[in-house]
Amino acid sequence: MKTYEDLEGDGGSNIIGQVVQLGEKLRSRLDKIKHKVALMSGKGGVGKSTVALNLSLALAKTGAKVGLLDADIYGPSIPLMLGMKDAAMQVEDNKLQPPESNGIKVVSFGFFAEQEHQAAIYRGPIISGIVKQFLVDTNWSDLDYLIVDLPPGTGDIPLTLAQTIPITGILVVTTPQEVASSVAVKAIGMFDKLNVPMLGVVENMSYFECSKCNEKHYIFGNGGAEKISEKHNIPFLGAIPLNSGIMEGSDLGKPVMITQPDSPSAEAFTVTAKNIAAQCSIVAAKLQEEMQAETTPPAN
Repeated sequence: MKTYEDLEGDGGSNIIGQVVQLGEKLRSRLDKIKHKVALMSGKGGVGKSTVALNLSLALAKTGAKVGLLDADIYGPSIPLMLGMKDAAMQVEDNKLQPPESNGIKVVSFGFFAEQEHQAAIYRGPIISGIVKQFLVDTNWSDLDYLIVDLPPGTGDIPLTLAQTIPITGILVVTTPQEVASSVAVKAIGMFDKLNVPMLGVVENMSYFECSKCNEKHYIFGNGGAEKISEKHNIPFLGAIPLNSGIMEGSDLGKPVMITQPDSPSAEAFTVTAKNIAAQCSIVAAKLQEEMQAETTPPAN
């Protein structure tokens, strides 16, 4: 009986060729997207999806073409936050057509749930396949930014994303609490091992600003994201204050960037989005320099 080591090539199954073709298909379909930014947190409950949504809206308000991929297959929440619970994804020419809301293209597993309480009960390989299909078989068209809202933790979906597409960078979302920031660093460690650039860290629920006295109250502590920034030498890109309008807007499908564009929270999202755009440009320029250095022959 032949062992694996005895086989020459792929045993006639053309597995290698299929893998190469898939890679070429991925590159060709995603080349039109300039920047792919993934948001990640070490744990749940830090408001990562809320940050992903409002940052997408803030980027779109600058005139950028933006797509938002809700990659949390087990707990998709973006459709609810955008008031798109009744929206559906159509298929044309074998490609998913993402519905649009407030100037951004949206893809979410939530569009496929037949009932509100229906759960996604799938093992890792199936979940990975769903994420790959959302990436490759969606008609994203030309985008300046594809924002990917990853599920909490360091499981199959973040790993699939990192191994499937060239990510511009990872944005870590945390809160000031030590319990959140101490777990967030695990996400940094994961993508460091995968050689994926870190764009920076954003602190959500950073403080509450009293509307009467304008004093800032640090309800969940102070400086958690800045400590991560200093320790891991990654940029601190923004602090998002607490605002009851964020919670209410998320439940009602009316994001704060749309309903309260002049609020401190919306202004914080706008500043953070501009910082993210700047970091994407820096990473892209650095990558271009590295590619030129590799292709330039050494001087005699």
